[in-house]
Amino acid sequence: MPGRRVFITGASSGIGAALARRYAARGYELGLVGRRQEALQGLCGNLPGLGHRVYALDVRDRAALQAAARDFLAAGPVDLVIASAGISAGTLTDEPEDHAVFEAILDTNVLAMMATFAPFIAPMRERGRGTLVGIGSVAGVRGLPGAGAYSASKAAVRAYCESLRVELHGTGVRVVTLAPGFIATPMTARNPYRMPFLMPAERFAEKAQQAIDAGVSYRVIPWPMAWVARLLRLVPDALYDRAAARRKRKPRMGGDA
Repeated sequence: MPGRRVFITGASSGIGAALARRYAARGYELGLVGRRQEALQGLCGNLPGLGHRVYALDVRDRAALQAAARDFLAAGPVDLVIASAGISAGTLTDEPEDHAVFEAILDTNVLAMMATFAPFIAPMRERGRGTLVGIGSVAGVRGLPGAGAYSASKAAVRAYCESLRVELHGTGVRVVTLAPGFIATPMTARNPYRMPFLMPAERFAEKAQQAIDAGVSYRVIPWPMAWVARLLRLVPDALYDRAAARRKRKPRMGGDA
């Protein structure tokens, strides 16, 4: 689709990088945001097409993020924004040092998503078209032991994106929430437990692009995990508590974006 433009956060690696490769192959001009300058430049140097822009920053720096958005918008209309930046770590509420980790996860996964979308909404409304995509997780379906911050952040992503979708109803601006299951990325490489239906990041990017093109409001990828998510919502609390309490937990003080 020549002439189309997409702004992607969390593009240094993992899902964000896979989405960048997917959309570059489809002829999009990319604005790539990530914390690691070298990784972004390496990715950009291997992408087809011209006009891609790289913004090395932490999405929690709202001023820097908005400056990047303004710079990308100055070069032309933006059709698609994908808020893919996210971090994950095990957390325990009763550990004082984990309070800062809670803040970092919620800032990155929720507040930075809002800050990513904000500069693009008015221009999209004026054009009467555009798509905002929030990357959630099946971890937001039920609370996971030792992952209170991450589960809370991804549950908030779904609720936030749904609220935004309703706010923008009828404007021509679509809001899509994608909830990955287990995707093979540097983030999941640290998980010390079995990961059913583990999907390569490039395959996820393909399925994500198809869901975005189809205009869905919410989709779990891969599809078998969608059935798991539906079943988890139906499990009584008493049964869920006993089963989940025995689950291995994500290591504390780790992250990826």
